[in-house]
Amino acid sequence: MLSLHGKTVAITGASSGIGEATARLLAQGGAAVVLAARRSERIDAIAQDIRKEGGRAATCVVDVTEPQDLQRLVSTTIDQYGRIDVLVNNAGIAPISPLADLDTEGWSAMIDVNLRGMLNGVAAALPVFREQGAGHLVSIVSVAGLYGASPSMAVYAATKNAVRTIHEGLRTESTDGVLRTTAISPGYVRTDLASSMADPQIREQTRKNMDAMGIPPAAVARAVVFAIEQPGDVEIGEINVRPTVQA
Repeated sequence: MLSLHGKTVAITGASSGIGEATARLLAQGGAAVVLAARRSERIDAIAQDIRKEGGRAATCVVDVTEPQDLQRLVSTTIDQYGRIDVLVNNAGIAPISPLADLDTEGWSAMIDVNLRGMLNGVAAALPVFREQGAGHLVSIVSVAGLYGASPSMAVYAATKNAVRTIHEGLRTESTDGVLRTTAISPGYVRTDLASSMADPQIREQTRKNMDAMGIPPAAVARAVVFAIEQPGDVEIGEINVRPTVQA
């Protein structure tokens, strides 16, 4: 492992699952982390655990649909640790359903959190990265955004594919060596993502699939760490992380 010491990383959606696992693994490697999520009591407890183990961790209550919350996350990270080296856009929801159900509220929620939330992070962090002369944007996407949408996943997959497209745009606009971008697309991971699914049948089937084939969140966290720990002149553009048994 290359050194993570001296890195400062802000992570959205850090109250559980991939975000929590990423924060813990980065802190174990020597990075300073700022955990961001809506559940203050949860991120405070995780940060306390990290500090008990000798790591550096702070928290910031954030709703990624609010641009000012992302601005506050960036400023909190700088206030705590002097700079922000990496922003991990991990917050996401999946209230999936067939398009014929016309769940327009669910569609809007996925657009607001999965896509607009990521853009809010870009808007908050990119000027700081430019001013610092270096920065790294990591987004947790999904293998659902790589292929044609599966049944009930059209809007979810569209938001994730849009994030991948934005990443590619950032990459092509940032060949001056200042910004690095990494899009990480997990398959089935054992997280609480299914809890955001309103349809009980889809929610139960998703949970069964996660139990049957899902990999632990730490598997995705290791991919995040791998991308972050590379030298400044190396960019890991995309990583797909799925269970070996997933088609």
